Amino acid sequence: MSAIVLVGAQWGDEGKGKATDLLGSRIDGVVKFNGGNNAGHTIVIDTEDGRREKYALHLLPSGILTPGCVPIIGNGVVIDLGVLFEEIDGLEARSVDTSALVVSGSAHVIAPYNRTLDQVTERFLGKSKIGTTGRGIGPTYADKMSRVGIRVQDLFDTDVLHAKVTGALSLKNQILVKVYNRKAFDVDAVVEELSSYAERLRPMVADTSLLLEQMLDRDETVVLEAGQATLLDVDHGTYPFVTSSSATAGGACTGSGIPPTRISSVIAVIKAYTTRVGEGPFPTELLDAKGEILRNNGAEFGTTTGRPRRCGWFDAVIGRYATRINGVTDFVLTKLDVLTGMDEVPVCVAYEIDGVRHDELPMNQADFDRAVPIYETFPGWTEDISKARSVDELPRNCRDYVDALEKMIKAPISAIGVGPGRDETIVVRDLLD
Repeated sequence: MSAIVLVGAQWGDEGKGKATDLLGSRIDGVVKFNGGNNAGHTIVIDTEDGRREKYALHLLPSGILTPGCVPIIGNGVVIDLGVLFEEIDGLEARSVDTSALVVSGSAHVIAPYNRTLDQVTERFLGKSKIGTTGRGIGPTYADKMSRVGIRVQDLFDTDVLHAKVTGALSLKNQILVKVYNRKAFDVDAVVEELSSYAERLRPMVADTSLLLEQMLDRDETVVLEAGQATLLDVDHGTYPFVTSSSATAGGACTGSGIPPTRISSVIAVIKAYTTRVGEGPFPTELLDAKGEILRNNGAEFGTTTGRPRRCGWFDAVIGRYATRINGVTDFVLTKLDVLTGMDEVPVCVAYEIDGVRHDELPMNQADFDRAVPIYETFPGWTEDISKARSVDELPRNCRDYVDALEKMIKAPISAIGVGPGRDETIVVRDLLD
């Protein structure tokens, strides 16, 4: 088998973990290739004794919950080691075996000064803030590009680690003290904190690019799982209100160390409506009672931050854009059940900007800020769809809605989520065919 890329098609929180779940035991490995603990997956598992277990993952790939699957944190990820081990300990306490986890030696580490800089910079920006999670993600990626970052492999040589922390803090301490009026970081204290994780981390570390090549050469199935989503990609998202990494299909190669010729398909996950967290433009946002209904019915609160998500109607312009940017071969439509009970369901089919219709995402960010959605309205449905396991079992109005979305986003909808559980999914086409 070749590698399968799994991305979010909107502003994140689309339910990518559910899509990975859909592939189930046929997956041999799952790679998280970008981001850090600034996003997460919520996975719901029905147990044999009838209980429903919910798992909130932040740094760990969703494959950590699949027996026999190798979960891999790729080189494109930035890692808060304290959060990583807290998450591992939390899963182990619930009898989840995490011993198969592999971590790239080339992944970058979030240092304590990165978190501080993230937080004080956001406060300094005031009304112009980006809306980051304050977890040090952006400053760590900035260090990576400025070539002053700390990598996992550096933790195993104290002299190298000390030299790198010294180099990084020579400028950062000046900024913290003279610009933000904060206390300088002590080099030795930072080195000691980071070094404290080294021995526990050491058995997990490997050349993950080589490991992935060997897995693919053995004809194994590997999923490359994106954090965040297309509209949060640092190059292709709604810049500057984006994340600091490449969250689109192109980032799967650089963030995992495999070539594009090994990729066989790109699965994009898209909600039956739209949400986003943080600042930035959102043409279909609902600031009324219907927005609250979507938020409450869809449990739209951040997996990592707990922040309430902004909610709005489905945006087909964004869907088409995601298809084009990622080369989507299959869509997984999630949370269709959240729309049950709506009298009518509007869909944004285009934008009006200064009196001109735009069927595609405008190139200019200033234009996107002024975009007014042009809606096509579909009749809603009241029937419970959570028990449906085929398209034919969906109400007529619900089927018409799905059919319309598929035509608008220009790629097949191969699976439909009708509830939060693992089994609450309609499989239209096998994602591994």
